[in-house]
Amino acid sequence: MIHVIAIMTAKPGKRAELLERFLAVLPIVHAEDGCIEYRPVIDNDAGLEGAREPIGADSYIVIEKWASVAALDAHAATDHMRKYGDEAHDLIASRVLHVMRDPAA
Repeated sequence: MIHVIAIMTAKPGKRAELLERFLAVLPIVHAEDGCIEYRPVIDNDAGLEGAREPIGADSYIVIEKWASVAALDAHAATDHMRKYGDEAHDLIASRVLHVMRDPAA
């Protein structure tokens, strides 16, 4: 299994619009072969005191799990993700992807 943490930062004040576009493609991604989990998360106002580092009002994190690298590569090459990328491009300030695997695998 492949784990992906994608840290998305929208241009100032554009997170809601970026998330709206992301949520529109979510059901299509969930139907892809090899998609185990794919969802956005935002800061929670409560947390462990002293251990919390907020990502901020313009950012969100996408939690992804894929059955294989091939499934992740196929996801990145889909028409719907290309379209999402084109539509979201002007809303994104930065995007950082961390692609990981289980060390015991």
